[in-house]
Amino acid sequence: MADIRLLILSPEETLLDTAVDAVTLPGTASPFEVLPGHAPIISSLEKGRITWRAGTEEGSLEIASGFVEVVDNQVLAAVEQ
Repeated sequence: MADIRLLILSPEETLLDTAVDAVTLPGTASPFEVLPGHAPIISSLEKGRITWRAGTEEGSLEIASGFVEVVDNQVLAAVEQ
């Protein structure tokens, strides 16, 4: 159903702007998953992989570090690769 807008930005460009069902992020304290209706959060990200699912399709992106804000079913990740 793709209820979450996932926007991943690097200093150089927009890496991804799409609708997804779920996102898993490499949080500094621990990895965490964002589903529709997730509580607002701001978190730092460590080296790892951002993964997402939209219906039966899955995707991922390797990052070195970054920050993420989750609010109103929007995930905005500012990352370094």
